Amino acid sequence: MAANAGPILEVYQTGPTTVVGFGGRDVLSDVNVAACRAEFLDLIQREQCQIVAFDLTGVCFLPSGLLGLLASLRSSGVEVQIYNPSADVREVLSITNLDKLMEIHEVDVPRHESEDSE
Repeated sequence: MAANAGPILEVYQTGPTTVVGFGGRDVLSDVNVAACRAEFLDLIQREQCQIVAFDLTGVCFLPSGLLGLLASLRSSGVEVQIYNPSADVREVLSITNLDKLMEIHEVDVPRHESEDSE
């Protein structure tokens, strides 16, 4: 009885560089990759993104389907960047050579909780 009624992503910043994340929660292995892909593509088109950065703060595990999805988003004409991956996620990115397709950064990402600090 999974309640996946809400959006998978939280959007932290929009514009040419759009930053999204999972709200500091781990991504469940049963995430609906098709729904996630539709959400990403809608966001890319709506915001006319040039760069989509995924904040993985607090995410210890990424399902393989989601890793493939992140890699495939490049075919949508956007650059994909990864922010703040855990050591385990960083290792998987390295083993799969995805770290050569996507830039990896350690950055502070403003989230909706801190809206008053622009």
